[in-house]
Amino acid sequence: METLSVSKEEIMQALESVMDPEVPVLSVVDMGIITGIQIAADKITVKMIPTFTACPALRQIQEMIRVKVESLGPAPVEVLLDETITWDSDRISEKGKKALENFGLGTPHRHAGQFSLEDITQSTCPHCGSSDTTMNSLFGSTLCRSIHFCFSCKQSFERFKPV
Repeated sequence: METLSVSKEEIMQALESVMDPEVPVLSVVDMGIITGIQIAADKITVKMIPTFTACPALRQIQEMIRVKVESLGPAPVEVLLDETITWDSDRISEKGKKALENFGLGTPHRHAGQFSLEDITQSTCPHCGSSDTTMNSLFGSTLCRSIHFCFSCKQSFERFKPV
């Protein structure tokens, strides 16, 4: 039986080009949703977690991951939901946070599972860097975002919620 000649590192590198469909500047790797890769003699299994349980892009992300990994070699790929880990915003890489800010989205501070109402409502403006902001709505265009306003540059912006 032929053994697969692709490594976990090569798969992770390839997944750097699979972008979140709701935030096309953020890869699934930088989003922190890839939790494991298993390479067997006859298939590759990639485990992932959604950012939110009801994420509308979940099936699309699974399919994009499957297609990308299958392009690396002749093996079937299975993309499974990892139910042993819950995603939180601390999983976003520093590179991912920079990409989000450059895209115009505010990012949550690292919280290690402990955050207050103030951590949710207060944000730094991704446009001008001011902290003179307010949250206009806890609910943004997606479940993982809230809507804020900056009093310094007078711009609205969305922000990833700390979860």
